[in-house]
Amino acid sequence: MATSTLLAGDMGGTKTLLALYGSEAGQLRLLHQERFRSGEWPSLEPMLEAFLNNRPADLPAPAHACIAVAGPVRHREARITNLPWRLREADLARAAGMEQVELVNDFGVLIYGLPHFDSHQQVILQKGHQDKGPLAILGAGTGLGMARGLQSDQGLVALASEGGHREFAPRTEAEWELASWLKQDLGVSRLSIERIVSGTGLGHVAHWLLQKPDAAMHPLRSVAEAWRRNSSNDLPAQVSVAAEGGDPLMQRALQLWLEAYGSAAGDLALQELCTGGLWVGGGTASKQLKGLQSASFLNAMRDKGRFRELIEGMQVTAVIDPDAGLFSAACRARMLAESGGTLA
Repeated sequence: MATSTLLAGDMGGTKTLLALYGSEAGQLRLLHQERFRSGEWPSLEPMLEAFLNNRPADLPAPAHACIAVAGPVRHREARITNLPWRLREADLARAAGMEQVELVNDFGVLIYGLPHFDSHQQVILQKGHQDKGPLAILGAGTGLGMARGLQSDQGLVALASEGGHREFAPRTEAEWELASWLKQDLGVSRLSIERIVSGTGLGHVAHWLLQKPDAAMHPLRSVAEAWRRNSSNDLPAQVSVAAEGGDPLMQRALQLWLEAYGSAAGDLALQELCTGGLWVGGGTASKQLKGLQSASFLNAMRDKGRFRELIEGMQVTAVIDPDAGLFSAACRARMLAESGGTLA
C-alpha cells in the first residue's frame, strides 16, 4: 500500500470522475475511484468533500490534486462549459483540506501523461526518433483539441492551444467543394479545422456527400437531414458502421475525414517541431484506430513537401485509454507533490 495518496479528477458538464492514486516505485496505481453526475451537485467543493469523506479508511487524505476541467483555465480559475460553475483553486483546496489543487484544461492535461502511458494505453502509428524536444497532441472529439508540451529540468510544461480553430486549408478539389458547401450550410464566412476534423465534422462530410443527386436513395440521407436539424441520432457513429460494412459512399466520407485529420496532424507536427513525439487522442482515437493506421491518415500527415522526411522521422502514437485524462491528472498531481508545490 502506498504511504501517500494523490487526488486526480476529470470533470465535464455531464460527469465527473474523481480518483485516488498511489505512487510506488515510479508507477501510479489506482486505489479508489467514483463517478458523479455533475449536474446533481451545486458546485465541485461539496463533491470533493463527499468523495474524500467516503474514501476507504486505510487511505491517507491526499495533500495534492490536479483536476482536469472542460473549459479554459486562467489565473487559477475556470468556468465549466455547460455548467454555471466558477472554480477557484484556493477555494477547492480549502474545502477539501488539501495543500494544493491545480486546475488544468481537460485536453491540455494529457501532456502530463504522455511520457507515462504504457502499451495498453497507446498504440504506435509511426515509429520514429524521439528526443527532448517539443511534443504535442491533437484529438478529434466533439471538437478538435490541441495541446503542446515543452520538456524542462522540472519536467513537462503544458501549453494550452486553440489550434483547432485555425482556418481550414483545403488541399484537394473535393476539399474545396466541401469547404464551400459547408460555409453555406453553416452560414459562416470562415471555416475552422474542427468544422471538419472532429466527430461532428465526420457528420458534416457525410451530410455533404449525401446531398449529391446520386445519393438520393441512400438509407442515411434522411438520418443526415435529421442530424443537421439537431436530432439526437449519432450520424458520425452510423457513418463509421456503414463504412465498416462496405458502404462505398460512407467509406468515401471516412477517407476524406481521415485525410483532413492526417493533414492537420502533420501541420501541428511542423508548427511545434515535434521531435519529442506527436500523439493523437480524443474520443475518436480508439474508435477510429484502424483509420489512423491507414494510408489515408498517414500519407496525408506525411505529405508536407520538403519536410516530408522530417515528419516521417517523428514518432506518432494514438492514445486509446478512455481514462487517459484521469491518469494524466494523476501524473500532474505527482509532479506537484514531488516539487513540494514549487511548480505552482
